[in-house]
Amino acid sequence: MAKQKGFYDEVGLDVTIKQANPMKPDTFGSVVSGEAQFGVGHSGILQQRVNGQPFVAMAAILQFSPYCWMVKDTSDIFHPRDFVNKRITSVSKKENTELLVMLKRSAVNVDKLKIYKGEDVSQAWIENKFDAMQVYVTTEPYYMTQQGIAHRLICPQRYGMDVYADILFTNESMLKKNPQTVEKFYQASLKGWRYAMMNMDEAIAVTQQKYAPSKSFHQLAFEAEVLKDYITQPTTGLGHMSVAKWRLIADLYGIQQNEFDEVKSHFIYKYQEPEKMQLSWMIIAAILVSIFSIPLYLRLIFSKK
Repeated sequence: MAKQKGFYDEVGLDVTIKQANPMKPDTFGSVVSGEAQFGVGHSGILQQRVNGQPFVAMAAILQFSPYCWMVKDTSDIFHPRDFVNKRITSVSKKENTELLVMLKRSAVNVDKLKIYKGEDVSQAWIENKFDAMQVYVTTEPYYMTQQGIAHRLICPQRYGMDVYADILFTNESMLKKNPQTVEKFYQASLKGWRYAMMNMDEAIAVTQQKYAPSKSFHQLAFEAEVLKDYITQPTTGLGHMSVAKWRLIADLYGIQQNEFDEVKSHFIYKYQEPEKMQLSWMIIAAILVSIFSIPLYLRLIFSKK
């Protein structure tokens, strides 16, 4: 919506939004290489920063992880501790580690869980070939509801796994060379999100027409309705990030606190005004002397005449 409504143009930015590659969803490489100046990523960006990648997290659009476990409504899985001896889909330890941490904290040995490795995961789940499927809250649950398959979700935030998602980020080189451009992009992007939240039907129509033609208006409306609670929180502003929460995320990822302390000041975005020329007291004194001397000089000249 920031692009659609001209918010980027208003601040002098010519922005191209590149389509995601479903086969290679990780955007970190594109931003490191300079192929893109900004990207949207997951909380694993902190681990990337600790590992030496120069990423700067600018705003967390989703305040909670949108990934959950989905089980049948008839399943005997109601709590993470119920996953013992169950069959699950494989989980990316880079992107969705919170799903595994949630189980580990409930004393489930995830290494002993049986992993389904077949194709057509959704159909296999319907056919009871395994018990719990990793899902995105607005995707697989929607399709199952449309097919009349009752289900329930077991989500990390309900069990203290509060991690950020859809994190707008850039790299340190971009920030150092173009701090004002980064700030303009940051402000215009958040303005676009605010507009979308206030004008949901328009935002859905634009998304369907320009970015997701394969999805129906109904499906996108479902997605918007679910995610708005992840985006707008009564106690925090849009895109809000805190050091305290990033510290908890570091703990979830097994990052030592001293490692987090070493990177936090450069990792979490904070706009700094470009340095302005500082006049020394000697220069200021010289200017003042010159100003006060002019009348005396003129008076001296005219007195001689």
